Amino acid sequence: MDSTDATVLLIDDDLEVRDGVGRLLRSAGWRMEAFASAQEFMEQPPYEGIGCLVLDVSMPGMSGPDLHRWMHENDRSLPVIYLSARCDVSISVAAMKRGAVDVLEKPADADVLLQAIAEAVELHRLETAQRRATDDIRRRHLSLSRREGEVMTHVVSGRLNKQIADDLGISLKTVKVHRGRMMVKMGVRSVAELVHLCGQLPQQ
Repeated sequence: MDSTDATVLLIDDDLEVRDGVGRLLRSAGWRMEAFASAQEFMEQPPYEGIGCLVLDVSMPGMSGPDLHRWMHENDRSLPVIYLSARCDVSISVAAMKRGAVDVLEKPADADVLLQAIAEAVELHRLETAQRRATDDIRRRHLSLSRREGEVMTHVVSGRLNKQIADDLGISLKTVKVHRGRMMVKMGVRSVAELVHLCGQLPQQ
């Protein structure tokens, strides 16, 4: 696991926990930032890189679950690992419903915590790569003219150039011109590639 491009964000009101987990993470090669409260974390600029959040469940003021909910509502989502002084079934179930990667009871076993962090960071890495790929496809799609978009829709549905010309009421030559430009803008060289690419576009 390459941790050089990732940061673990630790939020816990217990100084001993922050210090102990911080030492563990640094010794394992992770970059980390520690916060004493949810409020302190929220006051920072949004973290834009790869990473995960190690989050205390019960804290003065805003609790861990409340912060997790706030992050989703404000598009600041990161994979979350909960730390809880009392890790019962109800806490675990509620956390998993919110999308937590894991729920660990304090004091967390070092190897278990490091493994959970590695899995959370890898999950975030994959999700980020997928989101960037989807954004790139969307940008290509938005670069099409209205007519190029119409031609693409017909091509993806399996229509031949002559059929597209009849459907749109334009000449066969015009269809070929728009189709060529569309394929270049979408960055594909075959209909199969185009169909696969369009399958990754978010549904309208």
